[in-house]
Amino acid sequence: MLISSRDPFECRETENLYRLAVNLNNNGHAVTLFLVQNGVMPARKSAANRKFAGLIRQGIHIEVDDFSAKERSIMEKELKKGINLASIENIINSLAKGTKTIWH
Repeated sequence: MLISSRDPFECRETENLYRLAVNLNNNGHAVTLFLVQNGVMPARKSAANRKFAGLIRQGIHIEVDDFSAKERSIMEKELKKGINLASIENIINSLAKGTKTIWH
C-alpha cells in the first residue's frame, strides 16, 4: 500500500510515488494507492495530471479517504471513474495484516 498525502500540483516529489506504484504493478505486485489530505486532489474528474492518469490506465487500485475528500468539498460523484471513497480504517486494517506500506 502506498499512501499519498501531498498534492501533486504543489509537490513534484509525488511523481516518484506514482512511478513506484507503476513499477511495483509492472513487476506483478498488488498495489493500492490510498489518497489522504491534499493527496486527494488529482482524483477529481476535473483535475488533469498525466502521471496520475497513468496510474488509472495501469489498473492500479486507488482509494480516496472519505474524510479528506469531504474536507475539500469533493463528492464521490466528482471522482474519476474507478476511484472509490474509503475509510482510513482500510489503512489500519492493512497495517494490522502486515501489508508493506509507504506513506508519502
